[in-house]
Amino acid sequence: MLTYSEVIALRDKLESGEIGLESAQAQYWKDFKEGQKSWDTKDWKERRSKIIKDKCEICGSKDTLTLQHRSHPNKYSEYLREVTRAYAEEYRNTNPVIDKNEFTTYVLTKYDYVPVPFCPNCKWSNPYERVRKIPKYRCLGCRHEFDNPVYKSVDELISIFYENEEALEVRDKCFVSKDKWRNKNNLSNIRYWLQRDRAKNKDAETIGKEAFLLYLNDSIQYLSFNDTITACKRCAFNFDINKMELCPECKQYYKGLQYPTCIQCLPEEKRKAALESIAFGNDWREMHKELGID
Repeated sequence: MLTYSEVIALRDKLESGEIGLESAQAQYWKDFKEGQKSWDTKDWKERRSKIIKDKCEICGSKDTLTLQHRSHPNKYSEYLREVTRAYAEEYRNTNPVIDKNEFTTYVLTKYDYVPVPFCPNCKWSNPYERVRKIPKYRCLGCRHEFDNPVYKSVDELISIFYENEEALEVRDKCFVSKDKWRNKNNLSNIRYWLQRDRAKNKDAETIGKEAFLLYLNDSIQYLSFNDTITACKRCAFNFDINKMELCPECKQYYKGLQYPTCIQCLPEEKRKAALESIAFGNDWREMHKELGID
């Protein structure tokens, strides 16, 4: 695992073009081991010892002190997804028209088509199929009864889509992706994924580099200790796991990060309402538990 200064040097080389994306990623993850944490490294421990204070900056305790980060880095995959989405949106705005034949080829290559039945009267899809009563089908849209629903071919659906993207016939997610996820899509969804694929193929190196630089900057910020405070084990646990911090008013009770004070420090009426709400929630959960629906 690279040290703090080595990550900065790597980021600078990638940003200046001194090294390429593939080389930068290979260097960054060269000795990375599953489950390895930054705080286990010698570099982290040495720099930590220079800045950690002798007591918790939240409650004043001196027991089991640690450096508590107020923010944590995102994963590279999250940045890659975010940047890809932005490039795809730009590509869609500048290339709104897709050749119909190319679109058809993409649909047939990437998706399995599962036809849905349509009402022959109003084009409403998935009519109600009756077991005993005849006619066999009853449209939930126009109430028309019939025995023989209408089915559309892929070519017919694509032709309708190119004439009117809002047509009833093309709204159903009747196309299943051929990958391991087997996601269901309609033609509008598929068009987005085609444009996204084209954006990725067109700007793959740029997208990867931009995302990796964001990831490195995020990691450098985390490794810098700039956004840290010294906290005891109790305060660190409440912040990380319970998303709570010590109330700034009483310095005694913990509160949710989104609230200005703890319940005990609220004005009388608000405190009473909050306690009643908590009691109601506890009673509700207890009732669910007794009924076996928790």
